[in-house]
Amino acid sequence: MSRTFEDLVAEAEAVSVDGWDFSWLDGRATEQRPSWGYQRTVGERLGRVDAALDIQTGGGEVLAGAGPLPRLMAATESWPPNVAKATALLHPLGAVVVADPDEPPLPFADASFDLVTSRHPVTVWWEEIARVLRPGGSYLSQHVGPSSVFELVEYFLGPQPEEVRRGRHPDDARRDAAAAGLEVVDLRFERLRTEFLDVGAVVYFLRKVIWMVPGFTVERYRDRLRELHERIERDGPFRARTTRYLIEARRPA
Repeated sequence: MSRTFEDLVAEAEAVSVDGWDFSWLDGRATEQRPSWGYQRTVGERLGRVDAALDIQTGGGEVLAGAGPLPRLMAATESWPPNVAKATALLHPLGAVVVADPDEPPLPFADASFDLVTSRHPVTVWWEEIARVLRPGGSYLSQHVGPSSVFELVEYFLGPQPEEVRRGRHPDDARRDAAAAGLEVVDLRFERLRTEFLDVGAVVYFLRKVIWMVPGFTVERYRDRLRELHERIERDGPFRARTTRYLIEARRPA
């Protein structure tokens, strides 16, 4: 017997959205992963450097699962609940977590790191990344691309203008990295499949990824959510396309 709209929404509204772990969605949503395997790729790089920085680390889950950390490992995070979670997870592994407002400047000296990483950064301060990289060092990151999950965004907000749909374009990242004095040595883009199997998964996702539908609350969108629940019950999973790109930008030696 399928669960009611009220049950699904109440459960998703009550669960914690701290950290950057999406395991609550297991069995409720699916997301195709990029072919390059970001966590594995980062782990390989961390094993070859002396000092690294992970920006916007969330709850530290991605970094913690990347494998052995270098001698000097730092991470930044702006949201206090995530700072606490990342500290508890990463300190035992030898990393220091720094509360940072995600605005320039980064709280580190010039040329401090061989490698800077970030998975799905909300903002990218290219000049600061270039500043803290050592000569020959690299920024390696997986970014969210343009129009990612916009089928869901536009379900709630309506059609978005082209300049919004084009935001986070990899061509812009290439341009901005070059303007900061970095050389883009790798740039790979993929469109991937995402499915939401029930309305609770949608509520959880929009509570956690707060920039997708700014100001989202269940109360504000209850009627639209109920319509979505009925649609999923009738037609099956709500399908969307995510976009991701891997970028590596190197500071000249």
